[in-house]
Amino acid sequence: MLNRRILRIKAFKAIYSFTENQSVTLKELEAQLDRSLESTRDLYLFMLASIGPVTTEAGNRIEAARGKFNPTEEELHPNLKFTRNLIAPLLEEDPDFQKLIQKKKFSWDQYDVLLRHLYESIRSKDYFKEYLAAGENTLKGDAELWVRIFEEEFVDSVELERILEDMSIWWNDDLPYALSWCCRTMEDLGRGKRWNLPPLFMSDLDKTGSKQSDKAFVVKLLRTAYAGFERYIGEISAITPKWDRSRICTTDLALIVCGLAESEAFPEISPRVTINEFVEISKFYSTPESRAFVNGILDKLINKR
Repeated sequence: MLNRRILRIKAFKAIYSFTENQSVTLKELEAQLDRSLESTRDLYLFMLASIGPVTTEAGNRIEAARGKFNPTEEELHPNLKFTRNLIAPLLEEDPDFQKLIQKKKFSWDQYDVLLRHLYESIRSKDYFKEYLAAGENTLKGDAELWVRIFEEEFVDSVELERILEDMSIWWNDDLPYALSWCCRTMEDLGRGKRWNLPPLFMSDLDKTGSKQSDKAFVVKLLRTAYAGFERYIGEISAITPKWDRSRICTTDLALIVCGLAESEAFPEISPRVTINEFVEISKFYSTPESRAFVNGILDKLINKR
């Protein structure tokens, strides 16, 4: 499930916390990394579990409209296609999925306001109206609708962001990636496949065993960055005489340390790939000036080895 970009981000965040507090032990950092890695898959499960509650909310809204004192003709004879979508029962009746959701104690029951707002947004969209007008339910068509919902309705929701922040400190920034896996799951279900829990690491999907273990990669990256931290800081200081450590952004330090650690631990990875990866990460986690700074420092230090 987790690709190398995500793994690098997880290692970077652990080293960032170490940069802020160097009393943290390697054992504590590794435990933090493990929780952070598993949390992304947990978020995927939580978001996938929204399908049933959203479907139920639609049905409740339709029944409430029917019960009005003076319902319209459309309210008396609503289009029930969405409430009968074929994806919701697939997950609600899947024992493996439900067992995991119960084990994690995930529930959407207390988020009725979000569900109401979410359904209002969905039913106002052209893609939803086109879906309702497209005839009978099909597994493929219903799966494609949920892909659109996952792609368009969750990422910019301030309400959802607050809920996720309250639920887990580890879910910060992981929503887009988790949703991309929800979309993959919809594509599989739309082709008639049964739901299966994605392996935690992308390398676990390689049945031939030809790919290097992603778990080994991220653990080695973290351990190398931790062990070489002060040495890497010394290398950075040596080529930035006008900057002392206190004046370099903590985020940039952590990114550069991780880049140097990857270069040292994995010489088989192209230096340009390593540099580009951490420059890209800097765009999302550091200042506007960081891209050039991180690129320049890593380029000088890695290429002189």
